[in-house]
Amino acid sequence: MPVLNIALVGSEDFAKLLGKKGDVRDVESYVHKDIVDGETRILSFIRPLRHPERLRPLLSVLNVAKVGIVEISTIDAALGEILVAFSTAKISHGHAIISPKDGDWVDCDQVKIILSQAGLEDWNIHEKMPDEHELRTSLFTLMDSLKIEREEVEKAPLVIPIDQHFNVKGVGLVAIGYVQSGTISKHDEIMVLPVGENGITRSLQVMDDDVEQSRTGDRVGVAIRNLREEALHRGCVLTHADSGALSKHQISEFSLSTAPFQKRKLSEGDVIHGAIDLQFIVGRVNSIDDGKLVVEWEQPLWIQTNNSDPLIIVQLDAGNMRIMGVAEHLRAI
Repeated sequence: MPVLNIALVGSEDFAKLLGKKGDVRDVESYVHKDIVDGETRILSFIRPLRHPERLRPLLSVLNVAKVGIVEISTIDAALGEILVAFSTAKISHGHAIISPKDGDWVDCDQVKIILSQAGLEDWNIHEKMPDEHELRTSLFTLMDSLKIEREEVEKAPLVIPIDQHFNVKGVGLVAIGYVQSGTISKHDEIMVLPVGENGITRSLQVMDDDVEQSRTGDRVGVAIRNLREEALHRGCVLTHADSGALSKHQISEFSLSTAPFQKRKLSEGDVIHGAIDLQFIVGRVNSIDDGKLVVEWEQPLWIQTNNSDPLIIVQLDAGNMRIMGVAEHLRAI
């Protein structure tokens, strides 16, 4: 049951055209299912809430998504930050849809320039709201083209960042999150980071269906036995025991690839956040030497050992453009 996760920044009305509304947290999910030759394919549209007031929900969605859709009703600083967020998250496939409010006008040529400046020049631009069926068809086509890439990620070690957990009567402790890489099966021994405690997968549920195995891209509910509830929290990560899927960063060294439109420079002593795999960890810049930053994190930051996902650096008091850039040549010291 392949799934394509799509970050959707736009109106609720537009989202409802594309899929059936599901759960609501600091993000909303909309799901569209299609059955071809007996196989179910899923488009999962994930819509962050409360931007620009809050940046974290947007970054959390981008941690999961492989494709972007942005509905553009006006050109302003918030749009610039949204597009930069997609760019720094390395979401190269996307659709920019011009949809001005009644009586307003958005310049298509200006949108093209901004997309190019933000590093999203390969995105598709729609000068008016597209037919939802045609848009979904193009997304399914993209899903098919990404099949080989998805299969390669499934071979990697298991990584599931957790965004919810609770106890269910008759089931026990359940953790919910998106499978970022690898696969998980019933009866697997899993480990929760950062606490390092182990448990056993009792059962799995995807799209309200019980399954024997969950794969990359799935939003999965993992029922776990032999684990304390206190071991789970938002941003913790499930992986297979002793897989070596993630490395611990208490202090990191990296060079900063500055985000498009960002004019501000980081200085020693600055407080920043690192965003990756649903983690949003506070850090302080200890030193800057020859373009290399040394950052000490308030809590350990867990980084996939293959460095497949970008670590986005954020400064929340940096004004309209809070995304500073992406950490490159990242290593723990």
